[in-house]
Amino acid sequence: MSSKVSRNTLYEAVREVLHGNQRKRRKFLETVELQISLKNYDPQKDKRFSGTVRLNPLPQIYL
Repeated sequence: MSSKVSRNTLYEAVREVLHGNQRKRRKFLETVELQISLKNYDPQKDKRFSGTVRLNPLPQIYL
């Protein structure tokens, strides 16, 4: 599966997840997994890869 995702599609998907979270409260911490693949990146040749991504808001723990 190798296709480009537009910014609007990504934002809409995040909005749907957040809206579903607000609609039905659950008694556990929900997580979302995201997998990203990079084109033309050889991990054997290009050993160093670093970067930061700021994710907002931080998860809240409900006890």
